[in-house]
Amino acid sequence: MRIGVVTFPGSNCDEDTVLAVAKVGATPVRLWHKAHDLEGSEIIVLPGGFSYGDYLRSGAIARFSPIMQEVMAHANAGRPVIAICNGFQIACEAGLLPGALLRNDSLKFVSDMVPLRVENADTMFTHKYAKGQVLRIPVAHGDGRFTADADVLARLEGEGQVVFRYVNAGGTADAQSNPNGSMHDIAGIVSAQGHVIGMMPHPERALDRMLGSTDGLPFFESLLARVAA
Repeated sequence: MRIGVVTFPGSNCDEDTVLAVAKVGATPVRLWHKAHDLEGSEIIVLPGGFSYGDYLRSGAIARFSPIMQEVMAHANAGRPVIAICNGFQIACEAGLLPGALLRNDSLKFVSDMVPLRVENADTMFTHKYAKGQVLRIPVAHGDGRFTADADVLARLEGEGQVVFRYVNAGGTADAQSNPNGSMHDIAGIVSAQGHVIGMMPHPERALDRMLGSTDGLPFFESLLARVAA
């Protein structure tokens, strides 16, 4: 299975993602932001980093990169897109996902291993987890505060589009366990059609015990199994 990993100027998690894709047995395909060819990729990943230096707003310039025409067509055809950290910001800017990612409420960059609760285990990205399972996944961002209006939040919650939520180690959401001030403690969402996921935490950095967690493995394994089926 071919998984395309897009590199924008300022991406810094593309190599991590390429290694993660290879680790789970898929074939990584490096895609440059100026390209107009997804090279047969069945899944596209928009990785983390600081595309275009986060000028204007995080993801606001990358959204207009040439490769995004192909990524948008891929998504509009119902094919899977994974948007992680800066990729999540880009996906929101491009309209692939609702809401926006704003400056952390602390106004500080946060880099930490955080607990997440699986809110929906019935998506192509999460079916190898159990609903309510608490994961340990790292975060590294300065603009990760998920924000949306009341109608969008109600729809996300009501239609099961909230996939991951920040919680404490015991699995309970509270203000102290939210690393960025995201509304409703939201860490990750999925599109209404279920094929585009955006999340601030980095599952590609949680695939090896030496890195502190293997809780990212089922994320990639879920998607590969569903696409193969």
